[in-house]
Amino acid sequence: MNILFFLTPKSEVAYLYDTDSLAQALEKMESHRYSAIPIIGEVSGKYLGTLTEGDLLWHIKNSDRYSLEDARYISVMEVKRNRDNEPVEADADMDDLINKAMNQNFVPVVDGEQCFIGIIKRKDIIQYLTSRLMAAKAAMLVGQSGKEVRNV
Repeated sequence: MNILFFLTPKSEVAYLYDTDSLAQALEKMESHRYSAIPIIGEVSGKYLGTLTEGDLLWHIKNSDRYSLEDARYISVMEVKRNRDNEPVEADADMDDLINKAMNQNFVPVVDGEQCFIGIIKRKDIIQYLTSRLMAAKAAMLVGQSGKEVRNV
């Protein structure tokens, strides 16, 4: 199956630019209710990493002083990230996508130039696999009984 079937395109995804401030990141994550958000290069369009709530909390904890006013002058690129969500290329196979999705809420998708084109949410993959499992179970029941079995 083509993984682009699951793609939420860049135009429908909230993301940060590498030139955004920590205050902008906090505002965007709050307004979209994201616990993690992709960072892309404003000029290059390349996927650069993922900023998480945990990264923000550790940054604040380890800062000498912190205020929302200070956050306007701190670049998101100054925040140490614990781990970036690993991207897949648009032509990746399902196995690669599933392996990455097991350990991250979303999988960034990039083109051959590493430019960000969107994300695939783990939830969408699970929904698809669940529907396939249910269809397989139904087909197995039909095969065993010789007639169609319907869920009530």
